[in-house]
Amino acid sequence: MEKHRCGWCVGDDLYEAYHDEEWGIPVKDDNLLFEFLILETFQAGLSWITILRKRENFRKAFDNFDYKKIANYKQGKIDALLQDAGIIRNKLKVNSAITNAVAYIKIQKEFGSFSVYIWSFVNNKPIKNALINYKEAPANTPLSDAISKDLKKRGFKFVGSTVVYAFMQATGMVNDHEISCFRYNEV
Repeated sequence: MEKHRCGWCVGDDLYEAYHDEEWGIPVKDDNLLFEFLILETFQAGLSWITILRKRENFRKAFDNFDYKKIANYKQGKIDALLQDAGIIRNKLKVNSAITNAVAYIKIQKEFGSFSVYIWSFVNNKPIKNALINYKEAPANTPLSDAISKDLKKRGFKFVGSTVVYAFMQATGMVNDHEISCFRYNEV
């Protein structure tokens, strides 16, 4: 019997695998949270499938999202990234990855981990919505507004409320699987 999936991923093998294996699963690992945060910032204004198709290239280009290395990137590395056709070569977004790595480390020092910080916004428990159709999902919420504002106050870039809400969905802070999706009760 065919599994029912959220409508947004149906018909593309990469999208379906991402949906089935990652999207909406609560992430508490700081390394993976950083990867999702950076990928979401690069996704701003683009489709998520574009980012997924370039994800392995991003991993290679950004030292497997090692935020300690990224925080110390020098101009030569930045120039190389801006020439890398395998990623999104947006100067502001590339520079924001470095700025965000520095801010990420500061949050870790203050809270013990980024996970402790970010999950505190949802009291360490995913918000479980009840969407009939994925198109009902909001682009942002008052909570994503508040998180965005706090991240910006701490020096993060490209973390508008819509980017933050997409991050929340991807990392399982919010469950926006359709209620008929086989993953809805699994995550």
